[in-house]
Amino acid sequence: MKEDMKMKTKLISYWVTTIFTALELVAGGVTDLIHGKTALVAGEPVTEVLAHLGYPVYLLTILGVWKLLAAIVLLAPRLPRLKEWAYACAFFLYTGAVASGIARGFDDAGTFIWPPLILAVLTLASWALRPQNRILGALFPRSHSRRESASSPQATMS
Repeated sequence: MKEDMKMKTKLISYWVTTIFTALELVAGGVTDLIHGKTALVAGEPVTEVLAHLGYPVYLLTILGVWKLLAAIVLLAPRLPRLKEWAYACAFFLYTGAVASGIARGFDDAGTFIWPPLILAVLTLASWALRPQNRILGALFPRSHSRRESASSPQATMS
């Protein structure tokens, strides 16, 4: 029963972090594509944020499309290989934002450092909590002894 509760807690934690990550990717993707405000209805326009960081505005279109695709894949059933790419996309987006904020200077850590860092951690948490049916392969495969691998059908075929 204790193991069952642990699995339920892990599954709930997975879905909470995944839904939050996916919703942020959707909101960020739409905001990027329409060149909206950083907080959807308030804040600086994302074009000003990109200009402040030294990036061209057309990058918003690329990032917006990637974010929307990543959100769709994270919520879709199956597709474990695409999910790995979606998690990588989200993690690189967020850590890239942190790196850009640091490179530009700590003029506004509340905008350029902490939010994307927290989102990167949530993305990692979602990835780490994935149920078995959403995992591409074992993170740390078990090593087989020499005797097991020598007697396996694959070993005799080669």
